[in-house]
Amino acid sequence: MTGYRRHVALRLIVLTIVVLALFKVFFKARLVPKPTLPSSFWGNNVKFMAPIAQEGKAASEEKHFKEALPPPEPEKPQRPMVTSPLRLVHLDLKGAALKVSYLEQVFPLLSTLGATGILLEYEDMFPFEGDFAMLRSPHAYSIEDVEKIQQLAELNKLEVIPLIQTFGHLEFVLKHEKYWSFREFQRFPNSLNPHHPESLGLVKAILSQVLDRHRKAKWIHIGADEVFHLGEGIDSKNWLRNNNGNLGQMYLNHVKEVSAFVVEKYPWMGVILWDDMMRRTSIDLIKESGITRFAAPMIWQYGEQLNFEAIDKYITSYANAGFQTVWFASAFKGASDVAQIWTPIGVHLNNHLSWHKVISSMANYPGIHWQGIALTGWQRYDHFSVLCELLPVSLPSLGVCLQSLIHGAFNDESKKTTLDILGCTNIDLKNNLCEGGGVFPGSEIYRMVLHIRDKLKLETETFLNNKHIRGWFSHYQRKYHFGNPRNLDFFGEKMLKFLEEWENFIQSFRTQMESTYFPDTIEEWMEDNVNIYMDPLRELAKDFKEAIDKNGGVKKALK
Repeated sequence: MTGYRRHVALRLIVLTIVVLALFKVFFKARLVPKPTLPSSFWGNNVKFMAPIAQEGKAASEEKHFKEALPPPEPEKPQRPMVTSPLRLVHLDLKGAALKVSYLEQVFPLLSTLGATGILLEYEDMFPFEGDFAMLRSPHAYSIEDVEKIQQLAELNKLEVIPLIQTFGHLEFVLKHEKYWSFREFQRFPNSLNPHHPESLGLVKAILSQVLDRHRKAKWIHIGADEVFHLGEGIDSKNWLRNNNGNLGQMYLNHVKEVSAFVVEKYPWMGVILWDDMMRRTSIDLIKESGITRFAAPMIWQYGEQLNFEAIDKYITSYANAGFQTVWFASAFKGASDVAQIWTPIGVHLNNHLSWHKVISSMANYPGIHWQGIALTGWQRYDHFSVLCELLPVSLPSLGVCLQSLIHGAFNDESKKTTLDILGCTNIDLKNNLCEGGGVFPGSEIYRMVLHIRDKLKLETETFLNNKHIRGWFSHYQRKYHFGNPRNLDFFGEKMLKFLEEWENFIQSFRTQMESTYFPDTIEEWMEDNVNIYMDPLRELAKDFKEAIDKNGGVKKALK
């Protein structure tokens, strides 16, 4: 009996073990995770799980499923965002372009003064190649120069943003006869005809050459401001007749195409454009254009006192239109007069203090992200206008403006920092002077331009108005080399010494300029600011010597 019970118990134990094993296998199978589906499972490559025998049906169901889905919305490009708003110093190279050797000295100064980037407007200074080689200035940078400029900027922690015009202010391209047919209005080389079949290709090719040399750049500025005479060309008039006269749409169509090209070819790069042409454009039209997906406006005002009401309207409108980001632009030089020789520091300081108020109010616009401000330093008002202030002349203004943006005022702290960096003994806002002349790169040019401004015109005009010259060496007497040596001696020796002193000074000035600028800039600046006063003095000396050589003889015979 005992053996029998023992046998039954053993069989029950074995049976229990088998049952437990079966349960273990069963539940293990239930707990094994299913294979992970590919990330595209719910995307355009959706596949239905079906037996091989039902592949045809599955394909049919897949097609029906796709047709039932609404068309996918295009992805909104994620434009680069700054972690801290940038302070860009604008270097306008369409006049008084700077030698790389000078940039090597001035970039550390800009960084120390508080700049965090460079807005580099190349125009004809870029080393265009191939069909566009004709666009280059005779003194254009080389490819190696462009690379070195970027290296210098990186070394000094300065973000480089190239600026190439693509619509208005395209004179450096449209002045060439080869591109006359691309003009919006045939008489004027200002603006591009957006309807010319090759205009977009032209812009894309120019941009590609620049951006291929700036692969580290996070932004490109495509200009597009002041598109003068847009809508006045024959092609544009025809387009306007067929599109309800919508000039804003015409503008937006072009800049959107340009911006979309940049983002497609250089997807890491953001696009910036001047905002003035969009200021009167409706919010709905900006939305419909699609420009907000690709670009950001840069709002500019250079006046001493900003129109805060207008700027509030612009920011609000751009935010409501869908722009993700916005930039601002002030001016530290080149915006006070078309032929300005000396920078009015106080005017530009007030412009920046006004902009600081706008910057401080950006919390009121949560729908749009402020990226930074460009302190513009215009060298010309356009490709054909005269030179504005030279950069060394305006560096005290730049220092004051940068430090005022940082501190919110030109207070004791910002003033002390500016003086220490520039080496000035004082900043005289009333007389627009860096007292002591400074020790910054180009300070010799600063001091010499000041001397020319204060002395040359006044002294030469005063000398030429001398009573002895007016009475005994008039225009008529000079024309016929007729004069009494006794009377000519009253002013002759003084005149020659006066001329020699100025010639020596000007030669020293030219030497300083040669270390900073190319020959075309020096020649232009000298013609407009020096020779206009020196040439009459030189002519007087020449006529004097010829009259003295006649020794009081008979005047030259009339013809």
